[in-house]
Amino acid sequence: MAEDIQAKLERYRTAPFDARFPNQNQTRNCWSNYLDYHRCQKALDARGVDNAPCEWHKRVYKSLCPKSWVRKWDDEREEGTFPGKI
Repeated sequence: MAEDIQAKLERYRTAPFDARFPNQNQTRNCWSNYLDYHRCQKALDARGVDNAPCEWHKRVYKSLCPKSWVRKWDDEREEGTFPGKI
C-alpha cells in the first residue's frame, strides 16, 4: 500500500477528481483534505507508525486551498480555537 501511495505522490500534478465534490467550487474539498491530513497524522503518530500516507491529503489541500486559509487554520490550531474536529 505504501508503494501505491509513493507512486501516486511521484506522479502528482494537481488534485484529482473526487466524486464527493463534483462541482466547480472546491472549498469543501480543500477543507476536507486539510482535516483528513491532520486526522491521519494524529492517528498514525499515536500508533507510532510512519505518517507518509498522510502526505497525499497534504498535497491535495496545498494545491486547492489558498495559502491565507491554511495559515489562518494553522494559527487557530496552535491557539486552540480551530473550529474543525481533528
